[in-house]
Amino acid sequence: MRSARALAMAVAVAGLAMLLASGPGTRLGLWPWQAGLSLLKWATYTAMAAGVAGLVLLAMHLTPRWRPLGPALPAAVVAIAVATMAMPLWMLSVAKKVPPIHDITTDTEQPPPFVALLGERRASPNGADYGGPAVAAQQKQGYPGIEPLRVPQAPAAALERAAQAARGLGWQIAAADPAEGRLEATATTAWMGFKDDIVVRIRPDGSGSRIDVRSVSRVGRSDVGANAKRIREFLAKLA
Repeated sequence: MRSARALAMAVAVAGLAMLLASGPGTRLGLWPWQAGLSLLKWATYTAMAAGVAGLVLLAMHLTPRWRPLGPALPAAVVAIAVATMAMPLWMLSVAKKVPPIHDITTDTEQPPPFVALLGERRASPNGADYGGPAVAAQQKQGYPGIEPLRVPQAPAAALERAAQAARGLGWQIAAADPAEGRLEATATTAWMGFKDDIVVRIRPDGSGSRIDVRSVSRVGRSDVGANAKRIREFLAKLA
């Protein structure tokens, strides 16, 4: 019984260790991003096994034979397992609710093109080209309300505000061209350190400006909603 309790705890700790290593290890370049996602997957499986074992051990403590050992350790096993599974399962639930795309823009007919970051985009697995009507249709269904923002400021002033908002969100600005009304930047995701590129296009609109934004992941088929969330946060700051 004691060995079973120790084994269950060891499995729970192993799952937690894989979870904690998945993000920082990927950010530091210790392994490719695919390995980081595999660690998340196996952390979940390991935590599930530990959680089942912990529940079985807790049930055994209801019997007089095993009651003297106390339920503290099995309860800790279950708690660690639940904590480990929380983030991966939440990500999975979000991924099932959103379309499997990674290129989001306020203008699906004429998406803002990359210029300063074009080399990085072309070198990335997801490339620089927009996916066309198929991606646009999935975006409109999965992310309604991603639309251009119109502001009363002239394009030059709007670009300065856009640059300030980008810095406030922690983006690394690659270019800010007042003549073209274009800002390009890169955002790094918090956990895995994925690089997502953003281009902001500002055009005259009457006495003010129209602001379009495009946010694209460099890797991965689905962004789990990250690019749409980023665009909404950015436009909310400008609005």
